[in-house]
Amino acid sequence: MRRIISHDDFSNGHCGWSQLVGNYEDDLDTMLPGYAQHTSAMLSTLGHWDAGSHGGYDSSYALKVATRPRAGAQNVAIKRLTTRHRSPIRFEMYFTFKPEANELKLSETDVRSVGFLFDLQGGDQDNDSERVMPHLRFLNAENGRHLQKWQFKRETTAFRKIGTEDKTESHYHLANDGWMDLPDGEQKLCYNEIATKVNWSYLRFDFDLRSMKALEFQCNDRVFDMSGFESIRIPAMKNLWCMLNFCVFAETDTAKRTFLYINSVCISGDF
Repeated sequence: MRRIISHDDFSNGHCGWSQLVGNYEDDLDTMLPGYAQHTSAMLSTLGHWDAGSHGGYDSSYALKVATRPRAGAQNVAIKRLTTRHRSPIRFEMYFTFKPEANELKLSETDVRSVGFLFDLQGGDQDNDSERVMPHLRFLNAENGRHLQKWQFKRETTAFRKIGTEDKTESHYHLANDGWMDLPDGEQKLCYNEIATKVNWSYLRFDFDLRSMKALEFQCNDRVFDMSGFESIRIPAMKNLWCMLNFCVFAETDTAKRTFLYINSVCISGDF
């Protein structure tokens, strides 16, 4: 779009992408278990045992989001911004994913899912302010079944009060239930012939911050119909005005780490 808000080339560092830490008060053990499993994103050369390293597609480094080696484990990286204008925005990235290559076989069903989400809220002077959270994931496999389809989510888990001062609450919106199939969302992504090879895929998601609705979604050569897409919508929260957060996430289907690699991210707006 017309104005680049940020262009994150991870050969230059983390570029503001950090661990998604759950809310807590007084004691770290008050954090919901879903968030407690998260770890920091890393910079990686995509090292592997048979040929050294892949690197990014245009430099030596990519952002690496790695899960723990436990079936169903998730990890999330987040970039936290705020809005200047409620306009259409575009999120673009080049990504790839793999399970940890600790076996001499393809392991194409060891990754459960990879995806992204926005966490948005209007300004304190907007009459229509809500907290709106569009989620999209590529469900690669589940319980060993190769599924390869895009899904979205329109409901989160119940909110829980954190601490005793009535200042903090939390919800784990990436729980594995509640995902719905995107209409005609089946897509076979490039997944090369051995466990250490990677190929980069392109992704683009257009979203209108005025209407808080998705406009268009593209992955590689496919542009998807978003007329049936919905976001999670909850009441505006008292300290999140003008929030413009972006997340990428990974989930493993086996007792093996899943790696989501992001070569670069471009966020732009039509203003």
